[in-house]
Amino acid sequence: MAKATDLTLLLLLFCFSSEILVMVNGQKTWCVAKPSTDQATLLANLNFACSHVDCRILQGGCPCSSPDNLMNHASIAMNLYYQAKGRNQWNCDFRCSGLIVMTNPSYGDCIYA
Repeated sequence: MAKATDLTLLLLLFCFSSEILVMVNGQKTWCVAKPSTDQATLLANLNFACSHVDCRILQGGCPCSSPDNLMNHASIAMNLYYQAKGRNQWNCDFRCSGLIVMTNPSYGDCIYA
């Protein structure tokens, strides 16, 4: 029984230590939609985030308007919200559909904040 408890504690420590490490090292993080997120949730995330932050970067002709799909637009909006609200873990939750990443998701002329 003690081994199972020790393993559980070790796993919990591992899960939370990466976020603590990011904060300690001051490394930049971004928030994107989990690839498994369904279309309805992506749309809800997009609408929620854009009701709190300026999402004009997603308008047609802007660098982040392409590719024109919900996964892309929701990820950008979620990240804008996450950055504006202080880059806290809970600012990227989006009902468990957000993912904090340490690799810059910017592409082409679309620069993630």
